[in-house]
Amino acid sequence: MRVLWVIHTDGSETPRISLEGAAGLTCERVEDPLAGLERLGVSSYDAVLADFPLPGWTPEEWLEAVQRLDSLVPVIIRDERPSCDDAIRLARLGAYYVLSADASPEKQARALEEALQYRRQRELALCAGEPGREPWKKFLVGESRAMRETDQLIRLIAGRRCTVLIAGETGTGKEMVGRAIHLASQRSHVPMVAVNCHALPESLLEAELFGHVKGAFTGAVSHRVGRFELANHSTLFLDEVGDLPLSLQAKLLRVLQEWEIQRLGSSESIPLDVRVLAATNQELAAKVAVGAFREDLYYRLNVVPMRVPPLRERTSDIPLLVYHFVEKVCRREDLPARQVSRDTLDRLSDYSWPGNVRQLENAVEMAILLAGDRKHLYPGDFSLPPAQRRESAPPVVREYVVPDEGLDFERTVSAIERSILTQALQRTGGNKKQAAELLRLKRTTLAAKLKSLQLAGV
Repeated sequence: MRVLWVIHTDGSETPRISLEGAAGLTCERVEDPLAGLERLGVSSYDAVLADFPLPGWTPEEWLEAVQRLDSLVPVIIRDERPSCDDAIRLARLGAYYVLSADASPEKQARALEEALQYRRQRELALCAGEPGREPWKKFLVGESRAMRETDQLIRLIAGRRCTVLIAGETGTGKEMVGRAIHLASQRSHVPMVAVNCHALPESLLEAELFGHVKGAFTGAVSHRVGRFELANHSTLFLDEVGDLPLSLQAKLLRVLQEWEIQRLGSSESIPLDVRVLAATNQELAAKVAVGAFREDLYYRLNVVPMRVPPLRERTSDIPLLVYHFVEKVCRREDLPARQVSRDTLDRLSDYSWPGNVRQLENAVEMAILLAGDRKHLYPGDFSLPPAQRRESAPPVVREYVVPDEGLDFERTVSAIERSILTQALQRTGGNKKQAAELLRLKRTTLAAKLKSLQLAGV
């Protein structure tokens, strides 16, 4: 990781903070702003740190000059005494962070770490379709624990014929997971075929799946090939399979057992070589319990179960998804690249997204179109309807009884908090990032809590 550090000295002043020696970090220090811009014009950097005052330059002018050379590089501005208004104005102009010169070394290091992470995520989003990268990875955007587990599972099952049941809320990207499985398989040379079992009435769905011969029913004026035949030697994706009528469930079960179909109106059996992936936003086990879904079909579909988590359970992926959708929309609409301010990412990460990834993509597209010619997206560009975070029910804990002699409230609460944090760290093998995801905390919040508990001696 390379950082360009622009600082002005009069020959006697020494740097106020040293960034040298950080693991994996190369810091190039220049004392002339023009020389810094020249380096930026011929080389790529992961972040730019500028110490003001810089002779002949205002922070606004410096930002504009840097963005003309590299519109994606995060810029950190460190000034003597920046006011709150200054910080807001510079952030709106594209500064990733505005720091006071006397900010603590920890805060400065954290700002740099977040800027480098921003750059890395941006590059991951841009390289999604580059040659040499596994093609199926373009359908999986995110680095959360859930997405890494999905990645590993796809690698294990992609080359098999086993049926996969992909469960998840509406808009979580179940079809994208299905396409990733198909593209990672040996069947990828033939396009995947998809059908939505909820979109068609029963009378049309059967013909859509199995096809029909001429005269099979009123209106069947010619032969028709069904989706199963179209998917021969490929993959068939059955979306919203929980909405299949019971009569069609029986016919689907027979296909999965015999791997052959009969077109409507025909007695001829057609052998098939099809990989079936099914998706649902319903609890099929609950439907089985009330007789609304066949138990034998459920087990036939659920050979390999996969769950796509809702966006609120992988909020650490939201910045990367935003970068991905910004790039996608700008490329499709032939627009210049857009940048997203840090406060915008914070707001989007705090939102509950009841519509999940699909809602986020629509919100990004609307924000870009409404922003006009502006190069930056701000919180006001996103018109988000009120939504409450739909958390799972908290675990039931025993009621805490206050003893007659009383207790130390702060110490008692700290002890409980420490117990929870310790369990999370033990479960994740000491990985603080994963522990923060498990507890739905920001990593910085987890670090602050651990530090405060340590200082409190609990």
